[in-house]
Order: sequence, then C-alpha cells, then structure tokens
Amino acid sequence: MNKIETLQKWIEESHAIVCFSGAGVSTESGLKDFRSSDGLYHMSYAYLPEVVLSHSFFMKHPDIFFDFYKKHLDAQAVQPNVCHEYLAALEKTGRLKAIITQNIDGLHTKAGSSCVKELHGSIYRNHCMSCGRFYEASSVFSASSVPRCSCGGIIKPDVVLYEEPLDEKVVEEAILSIKQADLLIVIGTSLTVYPASSFLHYFKGKHLVIINRDSTSYDKNADLIFHENLGDIFRQLQSFL
Repeated sequence: MNKIETLQKWIEESHAIVCFSGAGVSTESGLKDFRSSDGLYHMSYAYLPEVVLSHSFFMKHPDIFFDFYKKHLDAQAVQPNVCHEYLAALEKTGRLKAIITQNIDGLHTKAGSSCVKELHGSIYRNHCMSCGRFYEASSVFSASSVPRCSCGGIIKPDVVLYEEPLDEKVVEEAILSIKQADLLIVIGTSLTVYPASSFLHYFKGKHLVIINRDSTSYDKNADLIFHENLGDIFRQLQSFL
C-alpha cells in the first residue's frame, strides 16, 4: 500500500477530520506563499514584508502598507484549485468537520467549504477604523491610494497583522476542533507562525498527516509525510471521491 492509499484508508476510517492549511495550498492557484525559497519573504523590498505587514508600520505608513497589500495580497480574481475543491467535496461527505486556515485569500470559502476557521482574517472583510462601516474588498483594492471611508477614516482590512492578537472566538473554535479530531491533515504550511502552529499540540487523535513541499519542525511527530507537489497529491485523492 503506497502513501496515497494509506491516507485514503485513514480518511475513509475517520469520522472527525480537521484540516490545518497554510499559504502552500493556494500556490496551485497562482498565489505566492511566504516562506518558501521563491515566496514573498525572499523577494527584494525597501522594507521587510514582516515589517510592512505589522500594526505599527500600518499606523505610521498606511500608504506604503496599502501599496504592498494591493500589489501582493489581492486574491479577488484568483480561483480555487484542486486542493480547495477536494476539501469542499470531503466536507460534503460529513467526514471533514473543520478547515483551520492561516490564509486570508478566502479560497476555501470560494470553493464551497462552510466550516472554515480563518485564524488570520480575510481580505473580504474591511471596516472603517473611525466609524466601523463595513466595506467590500473591491473598495480597498480599487482605491488609488489609502482607502478611506465616506467619514474620512482609513478602511482597514480585517486581517491579523504582526503585533495584533488573533480573534479569541476563532482560536477557541479552532482548538476545540483539533481536540475533537481523529485525523489531522496539515497542508501547505511551514508551521513556523506562532501562535497558530502551537495549536497542533492539542491534537490527541489517531493520525497526524503533513503535506508540505518543504520539511517542517513537526515532521518527526507525523504518522505520514508528503514532501511533494500538493496539486499532484490532491488530484490522486480526488479520484477516490
């Protein structure tokens, strides 16, 4: 029995599957991830991306922040790939109970998944920092400079920047889902972003599977590891549906 067949067997035997996804899931759709060799964090900028995407930098230099944000994080026209589509189909079988994602691109939801816990927020939710008015993503990405509300306030994307805390309700739901899972599948994440990566410690289920192009610090704890192209793996899994 090869690794794909083993994973498929575990999926069929499971009743509470949870998926923990990162930026690597969306690379098949054409989006760059962050920490791989050709990711956003290895490109040349005037400021480090980790600095630009911090709360303090956003408050001091919203013009530079939005220039970076609109150039690199606009996923409005991006379509889900086979990874997103497979997980949406798996949810319909009743086995997949939750997708916990570090992604802000909304592609899991666009693919049809309804059980998505967005740890780092979403580009599709935006609010005025002054009056709280809600704005669609298009209002932010189409702005010629810093997007502003009709009241004059800056429109901030509901994405978690460095130096900002995660939403407590989302964190609680994510941890509970992991605690209740019998199969945890980690997909497309280096597992280096804290505190999200620490949530894996709550898993007490039967099998931990890691699917990521590069090795992770959690590989030693996994029951099954794939360091291969995610699209190839999920196309094979899709054939079992």
